[in-house]
Amino acid sequence: MKFADIKSLLDLKADQFNRPDFIKNDPISIPHRFRKKQDIEISGLFAATLAWGQRKTIIANCNRLVEWMENAPYDFVVNHKETDLERFSNFKHRTFNPTDLFYFIRFLKWYYSKYASLEDVFVANTIEAGLMNFHDLFFSLPDFPKRTIKHISTPAKKSACKRINMYLRWMVRNDNRGVDFGIWKKIKPSQLICPCDVHVDRVARKLKLIKRKQVDWQTALELTENLRKLDPADPVKYDFALFGLGIEEKF
Repeated sequence: MKFADIKSLLDLKADQFNRPDFIKNDPISIPHRFRKKQDIEISGLFAATLAWGQRKTIIANCNRLVEWMENAPYDFVVNHKETDLERFSNFKHRTFNPTDLFYFIRFLKWYYSKYASLEDVFVANTIEAGLMNFHDLFFSLPDFPKRTIKHISTPAKKSACKRINMYLRWMVRNDNRGVDFGIWKKIKPSQLICPCDVHVDRVARKLKLIKRKQVDWQTALELTENLRKLDPADPVKYDFALFGLGIEEKF
């Protein structure tokens, strides 16, 4: 396809899928349960972290998680007692187990005792640096479980960082379409890196937006750089188009 045809297709599909009816079948429905900034941040982090596998299962497990947090994630994280954690002792989503969950809660309690928003740790000259900052801070507490490292990706290990890039999309993009939140103002949409999941990757390769064979951080950068040619100010809006073409229309 010619460049103009690719842009026309992706503009059309971005508009089609970037609408409120996208929310109900996507993990982003979890933070949409809330209005308070910190509740959105915390529930969104869990939803993005658990976003692998069938979407119905992801949503069901995330709903169960926030319900066990008494539908007030921030208040629970900040004020819970050790005995309150017993209800999570059987929580599991794929390889994410109670050990991981307890450390997430421990980190978030520590973090929010020092900072008002998770945005602050991601603010850097580049998204790459911000992701590395978050990873390093997340695992800075004493005796963090080594097994939990696999749940927070970093470009330093050449990961494409699909889930955490998706989380940043949710928090940063603000186009008044009702899907992404746009509650973080210190990071620009133009800085974001496109989440590179299996559906996005497959469609992007068909459209010649990716040439790199493996899927890693450089692949995510390659895809995003090509999407910036379509819209320099908001390249990651095309995540809706690529994902929608892949999972809804089997492009």
